[in-house]
Amino acid sequence: MSGLSALKAAILLSLIVAAAPAKAQTPPTEGIQIGLSTDNVSITAGFSGADLTIFGSLENPDPLVARQGRYDVIVVLEGPPKPVVVRRKDRVLGVWVNLESETFENVPVSYSVATTRPLQDITEPNSYKQLSLGASNLYMQPADAGDSPATIEEFTAALRERKAGTGLYSENVGGVQFLSQNLFRATVRLAPNVPVGTHKARAFLFKSGLFIKESSAQLEIRKSGFEQSIFRVAHDYSFLYGVFAISLAMVTGWLGRLIFRRD
Repeated sequence: MSGLSALKAAILLSLIVAAAPAKAQTPPTEGIQIGLSTDNVSITAGFSGADLTIFGSLENPDPLVARQGRYDVIVVLEGPPKPVVVRRKDRVLGVWVNLESETFENVPVSYSVATTRPLQDITEPNSYKQLSLGASNLYMQPADAGDSPATIEEFTAALRERKAGTGLYSENVGGVQFLSQNLFRATVRLAPNVPVGTHKARAFLFKSGLFIKESSAQLEIRKSGFEQSIFRVAHDYSFLYGVFAISLAMVTGWLGRLIFRRD
């Protein structure tokens, strides 16, 4: 009986020893990290748009997969979320008026995307929907969920179209370039009307079409110079700023009347 127990113990020990090398040979999981050269960007009144460079690296990349070009990276710079009202105009008695509107909550004011390849070549559409990745896959939450799905879809499409038309939602195919097997550089566009506030940079790693990991960092965009002073006063002392603006408009109108009046 003791001999049988010893045999079982020997077999179990041999199995553990045999399994140990296999466990040691398991490749580590890939990861991704991004870094910003600065955590804040200052813009002036004459700001006409710019390109922002974001650097990143892959952690524990498979050399064979890297050589075959089967790693893809998508980098997003997402602006602060705010409520947005979308209105639809129609002609009534020859005059364009606002008839219907839809309010959406927590909509990114800006959304800039840079990719290694066209989105359709990286992964399946369902993956983008699950990750809420890409301007066309962002979930626009209506304030009134009781509206009909057709109405919500119509106003959602109009919102995305308006954002793209103003340059706030953009896509830069080929904007992510690998500098080596594990280092990459991404270029995202800042629109001339980019909003101030806290922006979030996010990097998504895909391997052979499968999502692996995500990394993020924050970027503060703020105004500088005289415009920043006006912006701060308008927010910190909104009532006094409103009184000043109205008074300035009245004085300007009065002076204009004196200058251009006809005797």
